[in-house]
Amino acid sequence: MTRQATTRRTRANGVESRQRILDAAVEIAGERGYEGTSIAAVSAKCGLPASSIYWHFKDKDDLIAAVIERSFETWLTAVELPAQETGTPLERVLTMAANVARSLVDAPDFLRLGLMLALERRPTEPPARAAFLQVRGIARRKVTEVIRALLPGLHEDAVDTLATYAVAGADGLFVQREISGDTVDLVAMFELHARLVHEAAVRMASGSER
Repeated sequence: MTRQATTRRTRANGVESRQRILDAAVEIAGERGYEGTSIAAVSAKCGLPASSIYWHFKDKDDLIAAVIERSFETWLTAVELPAQETGTPLERVLTMAANVARSLVDAPDFLRLGLMLALERRPTEPPARAAFLQVRGIARRKVTEVIRALLPGLHEDAVDTLATYAVAGADGLFVQREISGDTVDLVAMFELHARLVHEAAVRMASGSER
């Protein structure tokens, strides 16, 4: 085997190992929460020695931060407003809301773990919490962009209010589903939430809300 082929194989093995570690961390964190997740537990789950985990991640916080970032990247692809030709503004918003809800069902880790961390207060902020706050800021900016695209004349104060309300409402719906399980239809709830946000935006734009 040539040196180049060996390098490619080593790199591929490294990527595969990293994914195995992240997958194991997701399972452990889903079962035990942030505090119950440990390098030892992740090692046992993925079948790789702790030394391999530490080769990829410096500690548990770094690992959980990577889990949040990977899950967020999957979710972020759903936060896209469909093109104008696909329907009315409301129809486009509802489609996006449904896509976002489905992505949270499929890749909930960044929000599940992130909300746990966001509510904690520690003397030194863990990297995982910082990572969540960073990706949450990106998510809020995406929502803000959608509102501006649909109602370009809306005052910035109204845009900020609507973005805050939209993100907070999404958090609440996600938490409710985490509590109630599959009895909550997250797609239907997100569509209802999007409909109400859109209605409020239209009223603000028309000047009926101050």
